[in-house]
Amino acid sequence: MKVCRRCLVRGRVQGVFYRGAAQQKARQLGVTGWAHNLADGSVEVMACGEHQAVEVLCDWLWDGPRLAEVTDVGCERVAYRPLTDFDTR
Repeated sequence: MKVCRRCLVRGRVQGVFYRGAAQQKARQLGVTGWAHNLADGSVEVMACGEHQAVEVLCDWLWDGPRLAEVTDVGCERVAYRPLTDFDTR
């Protein structure tokens, strides 16, 4: 079953290669979507793909890259979108 999740990741997640690491992890899992820096210092992640792969990525968002300090991850289900890649914006 294919799903999409929109997640907001808070903490020290900008300037620590968070978006790039999320892109690498998503591509390893076959998940499409994007990671985008927001003005408030958080990162928005859209993750679409097979349910299990999306859940693995959503769990990984709590860890992020080595220099990240994640304090909160909030994910919600959104309508499935057939995207072709995982981009950083």
